[in-house]
Amino acid sequence: MDLPDLFPGFAAKTFHTDEARIFARIGGSETAPPLVLLHGFPQTHVMWAGIAGALAELFRVIVPDLRGYGWSEVVEPAPDHEQMSKRAMALDVISMMEQLGHAQFALAGHDRGGRVAYRLALDHPGRLSKLVMLDIVPTSAMWASMNAGFAMKVYHWMFLAQPSPLPETLITGAPVAYLNHTLASWTATKSLASFSSGALAHYRAAISVPERVAAMCEDYRAGYGLDRARDEADRAAGRRIGCPTLVLWGNAGLPASAGDPESTPLAEWRHWAGTVSGEPIASGHFMVEENPDETLHALVRFFGAG
Repeated sequence: MDLPDLFPGFAAKTFHTDEARIFARIGGSETAPPLVLLHGFPQTHVMWAGIAGALAELFRVIVPDLRGYGWSEVVEPAPDHEQMSKRAMALDVISMMEQLGHAQFALAGHDRGGRVAYRLALDHPGRLSKLVMLDIVPTSAMWASMNAGFAMKVYHWMFLAQPSPLPETLITGAPVAYLNHTLASWTATKSLASFSSGALAHYRAAISVPERVAAMCEDYRAGYGLDRARDEADRAAGRRIGCPTLVLWGNAGLPASAGDPESTPLAEWRHWAGTVSGEPIASGHFMVEENPDETLHALVRFFGAG
């Protein structure tokens, strides 16, 4: 399928890591500070298209597809789902950045990309100069907060983690309908209005490939098992994120609807990071596309400071 190029002026490059071929778009001056942008489910790297150009005026911007998503390689499944663990995905990011000559870099991750981002920060202290997580709380905290009301809102965590091939079979029966419902239901307006036609074309193309649907399910199976266990082990050991950290969440997003209505995602992240600040964005879950201006300003303020 001939998909639109949403990153004018950006190069396209495929990186060969130890386990996967990772596709990325790269823009900005080679001498500018490096900044990696990671996407989430059920999207691809193109979720960043609306603000990547503005960020590239200040940073060397690297926007990959996570393994299994978009145009990156689908890795052969393992019985324990390690191939889609956030630890494995974080190693892809480190390899990619080392190939570009960057031992340290800034990182922003939305949704599943945020989970890769904080796992990288915990597993590889010193690699990140600054970290931003968009509309998530830690994986272990998400599972611990599954009361009846919240579980209904994030049913996909349980659904996608079911053993193969149940969720794959159901999604591939009507992949675009599933995608459209998922995207719209997590926005503040409960519609697709915030997503460009070009981005939707990319998302619909990706979810129409059965192997990529399987990879997405494997991502959530790893989240239920290995990712959750590693979070719990780190919390028990008192490990914390060492770099300056910013937490952004949609005021109508998914984490904002969990647990105590007087609490915020920032309160949870204070248990995990030594230097952490945060603020809400007027949006649902997909703040980069629902409110690009406010999200961009928050990122520039944080990454551009000091």
